[in-house]
Amino acid sequence: MKFRTPISKAKGLGSAKEGAHHWWMQRLTAIALVPLTLWFTFAVASRVGADFEQMHQWISNPWVAAFLLLFFIVSYYHGAIGIQVVLEDYVSAEGTRIIIIIAVKFILALLGTASAIAILRIAATG
Repeated sequence: MKFRTPISKAKGLGSAKEGAHHWWMQRLTAIALVPLTLWFTFAVASRVGADFEQMHQWISNPWVAAFLLLFFIVSYYHGAIGIQVVLEDYVSAEGTRIIIIIAVKFILALLGTASAIAILRIAATG
């Protein structure tokens, strides 16, 4: 006969108290990406056929550089937390899952840093 209550069995197995933050960040970055993606899409599409010098001059505008930085940083962060959710849901082996999540976050951080450096270098030389 067991005298443990269901709540005592569940203690320590529940939420890590980070799910709500993760959920909110996913939603906030998705909302932020709507206008940023529209801006990026129309801004780049309106410059189809522009030569290197015209694109360089456009990116050198401080407002454009700021919006490009914001777009890429938010995109990479949104992608990282989205991929993490998919991996947590579908990769059952905990060790493999952790390694893949770390690798994805590292790769996206590297791409985000490279994007930021490229934008800032172009903006600084304009």
